[in-house]
Amino acid sequence: QVQLVESGGGLVQPGGSLRLSCAPSRSLITIDIMGWYRQAPGKQRELVATIINVGTTNYADFVKGRFTISRDNARNTMYLQMNSLKPEDTAVYYCNAKIRRDWTSYQDYWGQGTQVTVSS
Repeated sequence: QVQLVESGGGLVQPGGSLRLSCAPSRSLITIDIMGWYRQAPGKQRELVATIINVGTTNYADFVKGRFTISRDNARNTMYLQMNSLKPEDTAVYYCNAKIRRDWTSYQDYWGQGTQVTVSS
């Protein structure tokens, strides 16, 4: 079992920045993949970015060049630095942890979500 605690959401103007944090209840180095997803009203949840435990990152096209995912093993925290925010980035952002269950599948764990609103 893994509990994920997110923080850092809020209201920001277009062009502004926010940093989201996610702290898992177990050591980051024991989690295979960490990531951020988001869900806007009336839309499906979508992948924003992932980072695997060796540090390789992956981004959705709509955030490339604006968002950066990172992890600090010493602080046992994952981050999402969001710059140049746009109104269409408004959504609830969820932290996700994937732990390998067997050779073909992972067990997913989710945080409670944090609201990000981009508006003037």
